[in-house]
Parts: sequence; C-alpha cells; structure tokens
Amino acid sequence: MSEEIWLTSLITDTPQQGFELAIKLSRMGVKYTQQSAEVRDRLRNIYEDDADALIASSQVVAINYQTVAAANNYWK
Repeated sequence: MSEEIWLTSLITDTPQQGFELAIKLSRMGVKYTQQSAEVRDRLRNIYEDDADALIASSQVVAINYQTVAAANNYWK
C-alpha cells in the first residue's frame, strides 16, 4: 500500500461528515486487505446481490461510525 496519508483525523464537523468518514474507513479497510483492484472489481459482482454480504458491510460501516462518533464526543 502506498505511504499516502489519507486519514489525518477522526474529528468531523457534523454527524453527516462522520458517517461519510465511516464509509471511507470501511472502503479503505477493504482496499488495504485486498490490494488488487482487479480482484476487488471481480468480487464486487459476487457480493452486490448477496443480502448477507450487504448486511455485513453495513455492520462494518456502523462499527466505524461508532468509532468516529465517540471521537467526536457524539457532536455534543
């Protein structure tokens, strides 16, 4: 993986931005795990119609959103 720094903070101004960051974290986790874009593209065709896989990916986003929300003191 490249040495590019893409995550400089978990702090966001709004819950919406926090949710978008949670999605980015989730996507980057997949990218770091499967570094081949070709393989990711091929696998996407398999899981895009799989309800269980989509629910699992939603769970990953939710866990990441909990992390971002906690880092932001729940935007209090």
